[in-house]
Amino acid sequence: MEIVLIAPTGARMSVEQLAPGFEAKTGYKIKGTYAASGLIKKKVIDGEPFDVSILLLPIADALATGNLVQSSVTPMASVPIALAIKKGAPKPDVSTPEALKQTLLAAKAISYPHGAAGALSAVLVDDTLNKLGITDQILPKVKPGGTAAVVKGDVDFSLAFQPEINDPGVEIVGPLPAAVSTPAPMVGALSSHAKNPAIAKQLLDYLATPAAKAVYKSMGMVPAS
Repeated sequence: MEIVLIAPTGARMSVEQLAPGFEAKTGYKIKGTYAASGLIKKKVIDGEPFDVSILLLPIADALATGNLVQSSVTPMASVPIALAIKKGAPKPDVSTPEALKQTLLAAKAISYPHGAAGALSAVLVDDTLNKLGITDQILPKVKPGGTAAVVKGDVDFSLAFQPEINDPGVEIVGPLPAAVSTPAPMVGALSSHAKNPAIAKQLLDYLATPAAKAVYKSMGMVPAS
């Protein structure tokens, strides 16, 4: 017996850590599909089959399709953008907007998924660069590759959702200051077409328990109160 969960890549490690408890309790195995947050929302909008979804706000367009049970939307955590450096490299100052600005301007090259389809993290980084007034200076320095490019030395820093930064060759500096980088709220919701609505509701409730929120916190997220 399976229950289908679709979720952003940044939620994968949390779900995989929580899955054994749910599976032992219910006898249902969680079949997870993970992708960029925007692509997960597109699956909901397109009406692809699932039982429970984890999404990053905003989701008004997904709710408008009727493919989600609107009353089931459950806050889970907020997901901050963080900066990653090569393990052992000197840690730059990102504690204030001005410090972050100077750190980014001083970098020879940085990586984040600029222009990538479905990457909400890229939208949020673009917003931060706009708030700092340095978009024109930074975009020519953007290279692909993420944390792998940091490890290889192709870029100084990588910017991504903190739970997605799990390369052992890097370490996290951050999260970015809240004044210029608002964490993305993460919510869960039931499919309007769930094969087993009762089990789907059990999974959604399980993913919002205090134990689940402790796991989110350990992954660098801010649990919903």
